[in-house]
Amino acid sequence: MIIVAGYLTVDPNERDSYLQSCVEVVRLARESEGCEDFAIAADLFDARRINVYERWADEAQLHAFRESGPDSEQQAAILDADVREFDASERPQR
Repeated sequence: MIIVAGYLTVDPNERDSYLQSCVEVVRLARESEGCEDFAIAADLFDARRINVYERWADEAQLHAFRESGPDSEQQAAILDADVREFDASERPQR
């Protein structure tokens, strides 16, 4: 299982329109093979921040979906990002 988590930073005046532009992305992700959860949401504390959470069955399915990527307008609206992948199938060593 692969977890993708983090945040995007956008202009606070553009955050609502950015999120609206992501509705179709969320729908497509959730319909993709291997997607177990996918959410993009406004942060309740920071008006510039958009939280990202994804859960995928495996890395191949995640990357198959990623090939579509954000469109150029969405990419241009992102001022900063800290989104990382975590392999949740690995067990920590004791």
